[in-house]
Amino acid sequence: MPDEDGYFGEKIAATYDTSESEMFHLDVVKATVDVLADLAGDGSALELAVGTGRIALPLAARGVPVHGIDMSRAMVARLRAKPGGDGIAVTIGDIATTRVDGRFTVAYLVFNTINNLTTQDAQVDCFRNAAAHLAPGGRFVVEVGVPELRKLPPGQTAVPFRITPTQWAFDTYEPATQAMSSNYVTIVDGRAEHESIPFRYVWPAELDLMARLAGLRLHARWEDWSGAPFTNESTRHVSIWEKPAD
Repeated sequence: MPDEDGYFGEKIAATYDTSESEMFHLDVVKATVDVLADLAGDGSALELAVGTGRIALPLAARGVPVHGIDMSRAMVARLRAKPGGDGIAVTIGDIATTRVDGRFTVAYLVFNTINNLTTQDAQVDCFRNAAAHLAPGGRFVVEVGVPELRKLPPGQTAVPFRITPTQWAFDTYEPATQAMSSNYVTIVDGRAEHESIPFRYVWPAELDLMARLAGLRLHARWEDWSGAPFTNESTRHVSIWEKPAD
């Protein structure tokens, strides 16, 4: 990793809220927060990879106590600088292993962040970590894309997702290992700069098995935060697993 903040250090944190601006649209944030606030009820929420507070801040504004875990001090510094940021408790650490005090009625991991854990073991550990923090009857929510392997013709391993006069961006896939990376070639002052961030893509059924290993059971799976049905053509999903009340 580049530094102690992993791949989300100062350079990424400085532009994160604007570079991923579509995820900051009010309707997207509201739909997400509506679901999480309903799941939290009268309890509290744990956000794994709290980042700059895109979801934690409006959720806390709805009266839900939120505790966040994140390994990037640079991202958390952006959260702290925002109105209400001091009211979010944050623990610096790895979302797969870091424990905090308390029991939560909902834990959540949004915007593809489960893929930032680049081994299956780490992803399994993340589910176990989330389950350990949940009160009986609590829910764990993951929002993540469906791997886009259908876009790969035979012999091709790359899928472009952004082409502009100053930037080319593409994902690469290794089906044998489920490793992938997002790559950005940006033209700055006439010179090309390349950045690459590794991920591990994961299938819905695989996530269900990870949940079972952690003692959770599937409660619901939707295409998005509106609750639209998940289908063969869905490109992402919001999945909710429940910790048995007994």
